[in-house]
Amino acid sequence: MINGELKSKIDSLWDTFAAGGLTNPLNVIEQITYLMFIKDLDDLDNKKKKDNLLLGLNDYKSIYDSKVQVDDDLVVNGDELRWSTFKDFAPDKMFTVVQTEVFPFIKNLKNGEDSSFARHMKDAAFLIPTPGLLSKVVESLDEIYRLMDADVSKRADIRGDVYEYLLEKLSTAGRNGQFRTPRHIIKMMVELMNPQADDKIADPAAGTAGFLVEAAEYLQTRKKDEIFYTKENKHYFNNEMFTGYDTDQTMLRIGAMNMLTHGVDNPNIDYHDSLSDQNTDKDEYSLILANPPFKGSLDYDTVSNDLLKVCKTKKTELLFLTLFLRMLKVGGRCACIVPDGVLFGSSKAHKSIRKVLVEDNNLEAVISMPSGVFKPYAGVSTAILIFTKTGNGGTDKVWFYDMTADGFSLDDKRTPVKENDIPDIIERFKYLDKEIDRKKTEKSFMVDKKDIVDNDYDLSINRYKEIEYKPVEYPPTKDIIAEIEKLDKEANDALQEIKALLKD
Repeated sequence: MINGELKSKIDSLWDTFAAGGLTNPLNVIEQITYLMFIKDLDDLDNKKKKDNLLLGLNDYKSIYDSKVQVDDDLVVNGDELRWSTFKDFAPDKMFTVVQTEVFPFIKNLKNGEDSSFARHMKDAAFLIPTPGLLSKVVESLDEIYRLMDADVSKRADIRGDVYEYLLEKLSTAGRNGQFRTPRHIIKMMVELMNPQADDKIADPAAGTAGFLVEAAEYLQTRKKDEIFYTKENKHYFNNEMFTGYDTDQTMLRIGAMNMLTHGVDNPNIDYHDSLSDQNTDKDEYSLILANPPFKGSLDYDTVSNDLLKVCKTKKTELLFLTLFLRMLKVGGRCACIVPDGVLFGSSKAHKSIRKVLVEDNNLEAVISMPSGVFKPYAGVSTAILIFTKTGNGGTDKVWFYDMTADGFSLDDKRTPVKENDIPDIIERFKYLDKEIDRKKTEKSFMVDKKDIVDNDYDLSINRYKEIEYKPVEYPPTKDIIAEIEKLDKEANDALQEIKALLKD
């Protein structure tokens, strides 16, 4: 979360753009993102160079080495394309270098290859109008990075944290149900799913690619040997493992840059309306991680017939669940966020998709989250569904967890607090066999499939959670009356004493 001095610096940066003549909020976010990408690119190159030396290798070729061709007609000294170099230039020189050298350089970074990054950067435009504004913005971002570096745990997601906070400043923020999933919730979901080096991972509502980035970081940390010590596995990780779709070109550009600066060279980040016939993916992925938009209703003619055959509805949250099942191959797993209404909605479509999850596949877990998780953008109550596509059933017992705290206050401020169920959720999910005997009065427990079927496939935890009432023993009525009469007499005696004293 953004707070304190960092929040103040970002507010100041926003004001700097406004004072400099750039007032369109989306343009401001894009320009900030491009500059952060340029900074991250420099940092990433230095990190790769150091890692290469630590491994005793000397074969790393920096993208900034010697002369660099930034477009068809211009070759420049690569070193001056680095953030760490041009940030110290005088404003006029910095402006010229960034506008005519650095920006064309990042747009052509993949050397004309048909990569997702190259595709989405084609229309990117440098819009900062003056040297003075660029100089102030670069100085402010340098300070923001310094503050983030002071807290290593946040440093990895600076782009996401800044973007999340900037969304508050957009008058359109939250329209179409587009809320960035908090990093700690993404991290928890990735931990629960435990991605493997041979997984094929997708997010059909990728946004800034937060789920894909976290999955990549998890694999780079936990499965490093499997990914990087064979040429084939490394190529798979960089080119085939990750797929993300969105319908917002700005999100696609940010997502492509986000993946590249987190070590994934060429993910499949592409423009797709995932719920339409444009998306033909079927039986393809082994893992889906997603928080799809809950934007209400769509027209039937914009939705793929394949999805409507399974679940005849206009509601996006139900259609996305149907889509996940279609995109997963048999044995593929999914962790997705849904609004609470999906769990207990009484319409035919609601019951239909829940029945498909329980009867035709293996529904493993329902984790109910408190309504404050998405504040300050929305107060909607949500849950995480975890299931495996089997196509022929497999649900025996479903694990329910009642999350009441996520490490932050549940108001609009979302300040850190001690109460946090996330470590407990992760630990308990690893050992579900130990959950079988837990009582339904506890935070987590198992529910038999039969009970769910008998309750019309209702998946809300309150349907099954039992409240433990502790009996309170009261004294006999005659004793209570006697005590009241005694107190009444004492009060009356005291009153008479006061009257007597006043008379004297």
